[in-house]
Amino acid sequence: MLVYGDAKRLEHADMLCAEIASRLHAARHQPAGIERHTELVAILLRAGELVQGLADLELAQMGADEISSSRQTGECLLLDLAGLVARSWRQGFAGPVAVPARVARSLANSQAPLSLSIREPEGYAFYALYPESYLEAAAGSGLPADTVVIGLRSIGTTLSAIVAASIGAAPPVTLRPIGDPFQRRLAVASQLAERLLRDRAANFAIVDEGPGLSGSSFGCVADWLEDHGVSGRRIHFFPGHKGGLGPQSCGRHRERWAARPRHVIDVDDLLIRPSHSARHLADWIAHLVGRLEKPLEDVSAGMWRQTLPGDRWPPVDGRFERRKFLAHTADGPWLVKFAGLGDAGQRKLVKARLLAEAGFTPPVAGLCHGFLVQKWVSARPMAPPEFRRPAFIAHLGRYLSFRAHSLPPPAAQGASMAKLCEMAVINTEEALGRAAASRLKTRFGDAERYNSTILPVDTDNRLHRWEWLVEGERHILKTDALDHSSAHDLIGCQDIGWDIAGASIEFDLTREERAELRAAVSEGWSRSPNAGLMELLEICYLAFQLGLWMSAKSATAPEEVPRLEAAAARYARLLRRRIDGD
Repeated sequence: MLVYGDAKRLEHADMLCAEIASRLHAARHQPAGIERHTELVAILLRAGELVQGLADLELAQMGADEISSSRQTGECLLLDLAGLVARSWRQGFAGPVAVPARVARSLANSQAPLSLSIREPEGYAFYALYPESYLEAAAGSGLPADTVVIGLRSIGTTLSAIVAASIGAAPPVTLRPIGDPFQRRLAVASQLAERLLRDRAANFAIVDEGPGLSGSSFGCVADWLEDHGVSGRRIHFFPGHKGGLGPQSCGRHRERWAARPRHVIDVDDLLIRPSHSARHLADWIAHLVGRLEKPLEDVSAGMWRQTLPGDRWPPVDGRFERRKFLAHTADGPWLVKFAGLGDAGQRKLVKARLLAEAGFTPPVAGLCHGFLVQKWVSARPMAPPEFRRPAFIAHLGRYLSFRAHSLPPPAAQGASMAKLCEMAVINTEEALGRAAASRLKTRFGDAERYNSTILPVDTDNRLHRWEWLVEGERHILKTDALDHSSAHDLIGCQDIGWDIAGASIEFDLTREERAELRAAVSEGWSRSPNAGLMELLEICYLAFQLGLWMSAKSATAPEEVPRLEAAAARYARLLRRRIDGD
C-alpha cells in the first residue's frame, strides 16, 4: 500500500543564513529560561536543514559524499550551535548565550544563492524525538573524545552534532544512505573515506532516528566500516528508540544490532520520569496552566479512547499517533500533545490559536518545547444523525472555508494530482485486484487537466466522525485539527476539495447535502471546487483511507485488528462502487 510520503520544500541558502544569524542575535538578548532554550534548539534545527541541503546538493552533483570546504564549514557551524544547546540544557536554561566568533564566519561562508531541497526531519516533527535525548545518551555512553561521529542525513545531521558536542568530539561527518529503502548503501568518495578511516582503532558512533522496518540505514554504515577494516567491537549506535530492527532487516544487521551497544534516552526518560526540575515537562506545563494535581496521564496510542462513553471505540493507527498526555489542574484537564520542535511546533501553535479564537477548536494555553497545551473539553461525541443536519453542514462549510482563507499558507505543497492518482491505482490493485485498478487507471486518464484549478491550502485531512464533539446544546468543536496536513503520509496540503470529498464520504452525505456543503464553503471563500475534480478526489480519498487502515494491521495489537478491518471494509465497498460507476 502507498501511504507514506517524503515531503520536501525549497529553501535558499543565503536567506537561511541570514535568518539563523538574526535569530542568534535575538537569542543572546532573550531572558534565560525554557523559552530561550526552545529557540536555541530551533536555531540548531534550521542550521541542520541548511547543512543537510548543501550536503545533498553536493551529493547530487558529485554522485558521492566527499570532503569539501562547504561541508567542513557546515560541520563546524553545527558543532558550535549544538554546544549552545548542550550548555543551556546542562545549566538548567540559565547563564548567558555565548556564541563562538566563528559562527558568524561559518554563516558568511555559507551564504551562497543556492536553492536547497530540504527534507522535514520526521522525528522532530512527528515522533517527539529530542536532541537533548541524544545529549544525555552520549554523556552516559562513556565514549572518548576521539570517537568518530557519523550522522545520517536528514535528521542525523543535527543529532550527530549533539552527540559530538556532548563527548567533546571533532565535528561529525554526515552521510546519506541511498537506494532501496530496505537495502540502503553508501557512496563515499576517496578523500572522505580516508578521513573516516584514518584511525581504524577509534570508536565509531552512528547516529540517526529509527530504526524502521529494515534498519538498513544504520546497517549499511556499519557494513561499510567493517568492510573497510573497522572492528565491529568499535561500532556504537545512537538510535531513536529502544526496540529492535524491523521485520525487513537482514540477518547480518540483526546479529550486529543485538551485539553492539545502543545508547538511547527516550522522551519519557528525558522529560516525564525525572523528578521535578527545570527540565521536567510537568513543570513547564504548570507555568502555563497552574499546579498539576497529579502526574501527567499518558493517553497516547489510542488510550484517549478510555475517556469516551461506552466501549464502541474508533480505530487507531499507532503509526501516526502523537505522544499525548492529560494534565489535571484545579481548573480541569488540559491536553498536552506533541506538535513538533522548532518552527514546526510554532506553526501549529499559530494555527491552533487562530482556530480556537474562531470558535472551531478548544482554547490554547501555549507551547512547551514541542508540546502544545490545549483545553480538554468535557463534551460528548456527535451522534451519527447529527452529521446530516443542515446546522452541522453549515458549520462544517464555515470551518473549511476558514481553513482555506484564514490559516497561513502551507510551507510545502502536498501530493500532486498525478501522485494521488498513482496512489489510488496502487492501493486499489492490492486491495481489489488488477481488473479494478485497470478500470480506475482508465478513468484517471485526463486527471491532470484539473491541475490549473487546484489551489493547495492547509486542509484538515481528518474529518472522521469521532473527531467531532458537541459542547452544551449547539457548540460544535473539531479535535485533532492541526497535524494531518503536515503528517508523515503522502497527502499533505491539498485543495479544499479534498476535505469536502472526505466529509462527503465520512458523513455519508447525499448528493443534495454535498451540494449544500460545497455552497457553504464557497460562500465563505468565493470559490467552489470543480465538480469533475471532486469525483476524482473522492476516489483518491477512499483509496488512501483503504490503504491507511489496511496497512495499519501489521503494526498494531491483535485486539485492534477488527476495528481496522471494519474501517477498511467500508472504504473498500465504497471505492468499488465508485469504480463500477454506482
